[in-house]
Amino acid sequence: MKESTIAVILGGGAGSRLFPLTKNRSKPAVPVGGKYRLVDIPISNCLHSDIRQIYVLTQFNSASLNQHIKNTFHFDHFSRGFVDILAAEQTPSSHQWYQGTADAVRQTFRYLQNHRADKILILSGDQLYQMDYREMMKEHNDHNAEVTIGTIPVNASDATSFGIMKTDDNGMITSFIEKPTADQLPGWESEVPDEMKAQGKVYLASMGIYVFNKETLWNLLNDSPEALDFGKEIIPQAITSKMSVASYKYTGYWTDIGTIRSFYDANLELADPLPQFDLYATGKRIFTRPRLLPPTKMFGTSTDRSLIAEGCVIEAESITHSVIGIRSRIGLKTEIKESIIMGNDMYPSIEEIQEYNPEMPGRGIGASCYIERAIIDKNARIGNNVRIVGGDHLENSRNDNYSIVDGIVVVEKNGIIKDGTVI
Repeated sequence: MKESTIAVILGGGAGSRLFPLTKNRSKPAVPVGGKYRLVDIPISNCLHSDIRQIYVLTQFNSASLNQHIKNTFHFDHFSRGFVDILAAEQTPSSHQWYQGTADAVRQTFRYLQNHRADKILILSGDQLYQMDYREMMKEHNDHNAEVTIGTIPVNASDATSFGIMKTDDNGMITSFIEKPTADQLPGWESEVPDEMKAQGKVYLASMGIYVFNKETLWNLLNDSPEALDFGKEIIPQAITSKMSVASYKYTGYWTDIGTIRSFYDANLELADPLPQFDLYATGKRIFTRPRLLPPTKMFGTSTDRSLIAEGCVIEAESITHSVIGIRSRIGLKTEIKESIIMGNDMYPSIEEIQEYNPEMPGRGIGASCYIERAIIDKNARIGNNVRIVGGDHLENSRNDNYSIVDGIVVVEKNGIIKDGTVI
């Protein structure tokens, strides 16, 4: 696997559905689980699957992502392994930025051709799951497939949001429909494990994870130079042209971090007693930047069902079902409920702490605050006596320093919420 497969992780576009978390960063660079970035997930899956040649394609707001990858993933001088950035660039053959997922791979294919690998693994940079890609590669080889698509069983209500595959008895994909309406679903059921059937999950949805034979991918991209997207164009083209396209049926936990609500729910689930995505699973740990931070200090704080990253100084009264990120500072008598606090990139100076300025509170969360159903992005400054309470009663809106999305209050990176503010 080390040299037979190259992984290509797609950095994505503007990520407008994750705004304001993507205001200053790309989707794969969004912090998750208190100390990680979303891009750490597919890279860690690759490393656990013995895939050591990894390209990350970046374009939009990519500085933070580039810096994280550069500071995190290093291989020794005697290894052929790498995690390299391929940023959008102008070339003699193309003067445009990436126009879609397929176009991004097409524009960078010359780099893939420089390697001996005969398989290309295409991955997304904004999904949460733990997969051994070796199992998918084995099925690809066993089926003698030209293309293999990672699929996951979903129910009827979810099926309308995905590309849905129909397979034959041998697990080969025979037809495809993109985001069908509810009345189009009858007849698109596939054979799935009994456990999935019992849950009504009988439709095979594309996970946006693909294995291509390198020559096959090259031919597909060049035979249709106008095709810009894998899911909407390249995959249907492969199926309708009667290529050998297999389905790899994955039944583990998988979620697409495409919206503020899905991001919020996925993070809080990590703090459950037995989360479906297990950060503590033996042999599946998530690799990220080793910051070498000191332990977290807590003073009189009651905590329940929460993840608290390293390097924090917490004097809060209580933290309930929340995720607290690195270097977080939380003041006296503050209550945090069902919230994500992403933490800080640096600690405040002693002068900043001693010379409190109500117009420019220090990084972190002040004293006597109440925060519920909120996401507080990195380096936000929350003053004293601030009350932030999200809920379905709130209408979506964009304001200075914060937004309300699906009932969740999102304070943007470097946002300032002054003393006594009520949201």
